[in-house]
Amino acid sequence: MAYTLEICVDSVESARRAAAAGANRLELCADLLVGGTSPSPFLVRQVLQTVNIPVNVLLRPRFGDFCFTDEEKAILLQEIDACNRLGVNGVVIGALQPDGNLDVTFLRQCMEHAGRLHKTLHRCFDMSRDAANTLEQAIELGFDTILTSGQEATALQGAPLLQQLHKQAAGRIHLLAGSGVNAENIPIIAEQTQIHQFHLSGKRNEPGPMQYRKEGVPMGLPMASEFERQYTNPAAVAAARAVLDNLEVNSGCSKR
Repeated sequence: MAYTLEICVDSVESARRAAAAGANRLELCADLLVGGTSPSPFLVRQVLQTVNIPVNVLLRPRFGDFCFTDEEKAILLQEIDACNRLGVNGVVIGALQPDGNLDVTFLRQCMEHAGRLHKTLHRCFDMSRDAANTLEQAIELGFDTILTSGQEATALQGAPLLQQLHKQAAGRIHLLAGSGVNAENIPIIAEQTQIHQFHLSGKRNEPGPMQYRKEGVPMGLPMASEFERQYTNPAAVAAARAVLDNLEVNSGCSKR
């Protein structure tokens, strides 16, 4: 199996950079600064027109936990329908019940709406009560991939559980290692877990174009400057791609 590099982006600029630097696939969202929320359909359309690699769209109605109201669930189903119409490669979805188990009833609805789209269970997996049981539920629901850090802050810290989950999955579902992943730790995670798919943003802060700057009037998160932007760092993506290409060669995997 070849090694996959998925880059999480929230702008056309980042999408263009990631694709050019060697990403196999994009996860497109909005508001990456708060972990990602559902992007505008107009952003989705523009990214699809800009890159020629598969685009999976993260659908999450708000920042925070993954226990959704009835109204939020209705929005999510409509967003899945919109993604189908837009022609994306896949959707990245998930939902939990208050007790920490997957909201299986709602997710069955999501899977029906998603149809033939690629389906990734997002990192609500890492907030679930029982990772082993959640993996089996994800397989039963028909998910293709689980994005996970092994229920730790970073995939490197979660490598022991990722290894267990990879063995448990036994080829029935793909595991996509994400959170804190970079070119330096990919070989370690790969060796410890035998996982072949990696997810990162590779973002960096860059100054915005504003010359006149009204300081002391925050428009959102107090720790984020209105005069900086976060974009994908193509050097970080290219470095990760080079590491994965080297792993492919050394393991005898087919090229991309």
